[in-house]
Amino acid sequence: MSVTKAILKKAFSTLCTAKAMAELYEANFKQVSKYVHATSRGHEAIQIAVGMQLVPQDYAFPYYRDDAMLLSFGLQPHDLLLQLLAKKDDPFSGGRTYYAHPSLKDFDKPKIPHQSSATGMQAIPATGVAMGMQYKELQNIEDYAAKLSPFSESRNLKPITVCSLGDASVTEGEVAEAFQMAVLKKLPILYLVQDNGWDISANAAETRAQDAYEYAKGFNGLEAITIDGANFIESYEALEKVIKTIREERRPFLVHAKVPLLNHHTSGVRMEWYRDDLEEARTRDPYPVLKQQLRDAGITADDILDIENSTKTKVQQDFEKALTAEDPKPEDLFTNDFAPTPITEEAGERSPQGSEKVVMVDCALFAVEELMRKHKECLLYGQDVGGRLGGVFREAATLAQKFGDDRVFNTPIQEAFIVGSTVGMSAVGLKPIVEVQFADYIWPGLNQLFTEVSRSCYLSNGKWPVSMILRVPIGAYGSGGPYHSSSVESIVTNIRGIKIAYPSNGADLKGLMKAAYYDPNPVVILEHKGLYWSKVLGTKGATSVEPAEDYVLPFGKAWVLQEIWKQENIETLTIVTYGMGVHWAMNASEALGMKDQIEVIDLRTLFPLDENTVMTSVKKTGKCLVVTEEPSNNSFARALAGKIQEECFKYLDAPVMTIGSENMPAIPLNSTLEETMIPSTEKVMVKINELLNY
Repeated sequence: MSVTKAILKKAFSTLCTAKAMAELYEANFKQVSKYVHATSRGHEAIQIAVGMQLVPQDYAFPYYRDDAMLLSFGLQPHDLLLQLLAKKDDPFSGGRTYYAHPSLKDFDKPKIPHQSSATGMQAIPATGVAMGMQYKELQNIEDYAAKLSPFSESRNLKPITVCSLGDASVTEGEVAEAFQMAVLKKLPILYLVQDNGWDISANAAETRAQDAYEYAKGFNGLEAITIDGANFIESYEALEKVIKTIREERRPFLVHAKVPLLNHHTSGVRMEWYRDDLEEARTRDPYPVLKQQLRDAGITADDILDIENSTKTKVQQDFEKALTAEDPKPEDLFTNDFAPTPITEEAGERSPQGSEKVVMVDCALFAVEELMRKHKECLLYGQDVGGRLGGVFREAATLAQKFGDDRVFNTPIQEAFIVGSTVGMSAVGLKPIVEVQFADYIWPGLNQLFTEVSRSCYLSNGKWPVSMILRVPIGAYGSGGPYHSSSVESIVTNIRGIKIAYPSNGADLKGLMKAAYYDPNPVVILEHKGLYWSKVLGTKGATSVEPAEDYVLPFGKAWVLQEIWKQENIETLTIVTYGMGVHWAMNASEALGMKDQIEVIDLRTLFPLDENTVMTSVKKTGKCLVVTEEPSNNSFARALAGKIQEECFKYLDAPVMTIGSENMPAIPLNSTLEETMIPSTEKVMVKINELLNY
């Protein structure tokens, strides 16, 4: 039998510890339920069977009921209790997130990247880790986690990813996206599905057409087994075979484990309110089953009793210690929203002598090519970016041919996977550059961008910043119609924890792309497709001499594109804008013959925002117009105008005004209606005159 006495005793000790913790929480309910928690009670056997077989180079994505799995990794009750009580020294988040929401980067334990409250969404970041593992193997990139492993016997084991899921979460669409990519790419991942038959108060019969084992049959290449997850020996032996297969054959598996839920859904949703199956569930308790397995293996009653008593004592001692631990201080709120970036100043040659101007799309293309040539960790993926097309705007043209299909590849139509997989890719040390084909298509990816990507650094207390670049072609021109023309910056700027660029010309795009690559944080680059080729009348200014390879442009540094001196005898104005708005502003200023009266500021990045440059200009000129392509109501531009009004009120000679698209639900296809909808040089000219004459 592969399950030795030592394994049984260790498993039983871990189960008793988890059980004792759950019982302690019930006994001290009022004290520990200030913050919501869930426990593994009933699920312990399968969790421990998995956790005991993982090694430090593996990656795990436990879900919120997996405290027994965390204990099996080697974490102590005190570690979990610090998070339960949201203490300053909570090793996962510093008191920022719920119990059993781990993030771990210890050298001697499996790695746990940050994840959200884990109802299916973790499947995409976890699959991204497996995809990153495969990429590193194909590119012969050294696995530093394996190299640092303190256990020589495990160093040569190929790493795997484990994604833990509740059966109810498998109904999520994002889980289907993860399964699809896992089988398409043959990734080394184990989806462990713990099926207790319940959502919160809804049960499987009313919410699921099939269980996870049956569902997996729809994904050709996802081998699945179903087991009794309340039986430790059965679970351990089944997982031993599965994990060995994944390590050696590098393909995905799903293990469907039937388990009872013996405690509340969470401390806030009590089982006695709605459960009518508790007596039946208690007949499947894994604790007496494992206890009997110890007896059958010849372990004495005294040894068993000693394990039970010692774990209870340990949990009680750790609880009392955690109760007196320090709480976070108010100033702790403001740490680790971003990891420090090395790019803080403009550097390199922006306009090399003797070079010809190139269109904006080529500046981006050349930037990515230079990065990929220099860094094997850099790769590019998204819809239609592969070798046949090279992107619908040719923004990835020739890259697949130059770097191969492993580094530049097409994905299915899966915006959530494209965005969320970067969490996993970054976690294994890669730098993914990904693309959403049009801004209009970003909506399915917002769940991952908001919940998984943007919060990772902050909620892991700085351990897991997500280093990625998301390119988003944006904006209207040429009768793109309602599904290829939208502006979405107001949505994206409301996601804290990401950096956002919106360049107006090729040189800025290249410099910001390079800065984004070396930034350890998530970056969204909004690229106006009307500027890519300068086909729109009045946008020749978007072409640039291509900057040198070493050129970088830091985020948060606006450009005073047209600077003026304050003149007491004439009215002056600041235009604050970005992207296409820069060209409307410059063209309007020139057409009106007012270049000496109008200061034009190109923000270049929407976050971080260079407020100092904006406020300094407005205080000088006394009037301000914010130009955007978005409908102005409830927009980023309107919020910026309000901020300017607040900061500069006593310097203003007129209200801060905005101009944007008409406030209609979508941009119509008809060219006359499109023209009526969006701003233009002429419309900006009218607004300038209105403000100067105020």
